[in-house]
Amino acid sequence: MKHTTDANDQILVREQFTVYLHPYGPARWSSEARQTYDIFCLLQGALRWTDESHADELRAPAALLASPGEQVGANGAHVTYLLVTLAPAYVLDCAVRARLTRADARITFTTHAVNRAERLARLAHDFAAEMRAPEPGQELVVAALVEQLTVHLLRHHANIRRADELELSRVGLVDRRIRRAVELMHAQLHEDVPLEEMAAAAFLSPFHFARLFKKVTGTTPHAYLAALRLERARALLATTDLSITEVSARVGYTSPSHFAKAFRQATGLSPRTFRAALILEVRG
Repeated sequence: MKHTTDANDQILVREQFTVYLHPYGPARWSSEARQTYDIFCLLQGALRWTDESHADELRAPAALLASPGEQVGANGAHVTYLLVTLAPAYVLDCAVRARLTRADARITFTTHAVNRAERLARLAHDFAAEMRAPEPGQELVVAALVEQLTVHLLRHHANIRRADELELSRVGLVDRRIRRAVELMHAQLHEDVPLEEMAAAAFLSPFHFARLFKKVTGTTPHAYLAALRLERARALLATTDLSITEVSARVGYTSPSHFAKAFRQATGLSPRTFRAALILEVRG
């Protein structure tokens, strides 16, 4: 997930979701290689957006939606936006609790662009108001807004179908055919994992494993692993006091400068800037 940020951006990171508020300015965003549900709410301005086969203009109020593995991007010069990313296990849990499906479902967005998204815009404005003037109880309010947003998307913009190949593992919702390989990646984020080792974990040849993995996730095994590392880095930057050097080592980078470059390429901001934009818990 690439996006631009500046000193006025605010970021709230929790285990099941992340919320980014970009008040006004240039925007570059991409869902490339992400395994989360991404909701990009355009609150002000206009931009150009693209997916694998389409390009068009989007004007506020509008939204862009990307399911795990889908590639959607946007560019704009003068925009205000809110970006919410949701963990797949969280989305499925909301769908089950809302009695929209059982736990063996695959959920995808039915469209990438939602024009005249008044309901999404109202929710996004509520997010923005809470993040701009944080008060005690902010985490509860934001969590409630995330749940409202998720249920709205499930009701109106999601395709829910049974998927026997999915299962909830110790690393989240995973296709059972690649579960062991994905668990291996999670266990070895701090070191390189050869394709042959990933394939062996899935009991497949490297060729067949790589082809199946791309079909299932929308990305290559090593791009998936790189995204996992950077997702873990974001969590460490947000929830620990570890130095950037220590964070880089924990996610498999021997050089802090290489880590910083990869982090910036993936997110649009440096690790230091990301940490400075974090919203911390507000106490009374």
